Amino acid sequence: MRLTNPPVLLLLMALLGLLSACTRSRTVSAAGNAAADEALPTVGVTPVVRKPMGRELKVSSELVPFQEIEVYAKESGFVKELYVDYGTHVQANQVLAVLDIPELQMQLQQDAAAIQAATDQMTNAQHDVERLDAQHKIADLNYQRINSVAQSRKGLVAQQEVDDWQAKEQSAAANLAAGKSAVDTARGQLDVAKAREQRDRVLFDYAQIKAPFAGVITQRYANLGTLVQAGTSSSTQAMALVRLSEDDKFRLVIPVPESYVKYIHLNDPVSVRVTSLDQVFPGKVARFSSDVNEQTRTMHTEVDVPNTSGKLIQGLYAEATLTLDRRSDALVVPLQAISQSGERATILLVDGNGMVQERQIQLGLQTSTDAEVLGGLNEGDRVVVSDRSGLKPGARVKPQTVDVLQYQGDTGSK
Repeated sequence: MRLTNPPVLLLLMALLGLLSACTRSRTVSAAGNAAADEALPTVGVTPVVRKPMGRELKVSSELVPFQEIEVYAKESGFVKELYVDYGTHVQANQVLAVLDIPELQMQLQQDAAAIQAATDQMTNAQHDVERLDAQHKIADLNYQRINSVAQSRKGLVAQQEVDDWQAKEQSAAANLAAGKSAVDTARGQLDVAKAREQRDRVLFDYAQIKAPFAGVITQRYANLGTLVQAGTSSSTQAMALVRLSEDDKFRLVIPVPESYVKYIHLNDPVSVRVTSLDQVFPGKVARFSSDVNEQTRTMHTEVDVPNTSGKLIQGLYAEATLTLDRRSDALVVPLQAISQSGERATILLVDGNGMVQERQIQLGLQTSTDAEVLGGLNEGDRVVVSDRSGLKPGARVKPQTVDVLQYQGDTGSK
């Protein structure tokens, strides 16, 4: 069908022109908005996240044996046998060396002779008691008989005879008591001789020098034939036989600064890194002094490090990392996003409309890289981590998520 009505044709042409103008207007507006967005400044942002965080203290120290002693001889003597040397691993009560002590050997022989003499003397005394006891019984029996006759038949037995037998009985009783006393004396002398022999045997047993605990020999001072003086003698310069160090467990002495003392607890886990071995060993806080040194303002703290693998040796330097405080699910922002002025902490964030907002926040636990936010932010908020000097609240920006570069240094900051 052909349109031949001029008014209708003019109306259609007007509508087509209006539609074309609207399209050109929208195109120009969109182009203007795109150009405006391109002109907005780009700022680096990072989202607020939840993650575990903790405050740590790293201190370098030297590994020392849990126990270390110089092993001395109890008695003076010559080294007859030497069973250990540098690096020898020994068990508790293992014989390290044997000394030759001639004087004690002779003394033991004298003690044996003294015991035999005391034994013979006591045996003789016991035999005398048996003899005296028999004599007393006979004297007592005779006295009882004659006294009985004198009582039953007056005048038959002279009183003098009764008195003589009574004196004999009393004399026999006294001799018997003296004999028993002699037995007790002989027994006491025998006990003294046995005690002296036991003492000398104990001293002679010290000819065997034993390890008081398991460990490793780190020094040897004597050789075969060396005369070693008794370690108990104060009048001589006694020489140790060996140095023994316990090697199944080590101590790590850590001077904890005063500001961290409140975080230290017994059995706290400690990560011990030995750089020379390029390995980390588990440890724990075993003991601390519970006071702060007035000069250094530190607390003496000891970490026990088991040496189950046998790789640790005395003198190695190690870095101990103590976890002072930990949060399992903290709301965290990078420190570089925070501006602090005294007690006031603020951040800049970019909202969903691309507008910059300033928020005052409440901080909790802090490390050298991150800070815990206790209030003022929500998980997922985009905080500005780039240069904030030219930004003002209310400005429109173009946010761009960036990775935050964190300095992995001392993690013991508050």
